[in-house]
Amino acid sequence: MIFLKNDKLVYNVTRIKIYFKRVDEEMNTNKLIVESYYENLWNAKDKSYIDTLMHDDIVFRGTLDVTCRGKKEFEAYFDMILVALPDLYHGVELMLSEKNKIAARAIYHGTHLGKLFDFEPTQRRITYNGASFFTIKDDKISDIWVLGDLNTLYKQML
Repeated sequence: MIFLKNDKLVYNVTRIKIYFKRVDEEMNTNKLIVESYYENLWNAKDKSYIDTLMHDDIVFRGTLDVTCRGKKEFEAYFDMILVALPDLYHGVELMLSEKNKIAARAIYHGTHLGKLFDFEPTQRRITYNGASFFTIKDDKISDIWVLGDLNTLYKQML
């Protein structure tokens, strides 16, 4: 892409454009995978997307002091959350990508209708902010780390 010719740096613009086009396409694909995670898995509550979107050895670290390894553990977590917050909605406000990493900022909304860890149902609407960090490998999510505003969440469930 960049080489020396007669002691001067020369840029191969065509190769640079092709390289950046490929990188951009990969980042867009990765963003689409994460968008599908939110829209199809969580918001549409379609568990078939666990198999579609996630590596068999997915590692999920959730804000609520949860670590899941593998699709079965993640599915159990997913079910537990939807029992507690059956209308949970993830509103993605911002998504950034860098190579195979995606960061997403979201606002979570739902109604607390089931037990969530030590919190009995309050029947209240909850809203809190969070950010998630994804690693994509072979067009599947291999790692998710979620950080949410637990202080705000807990105050609404007391």
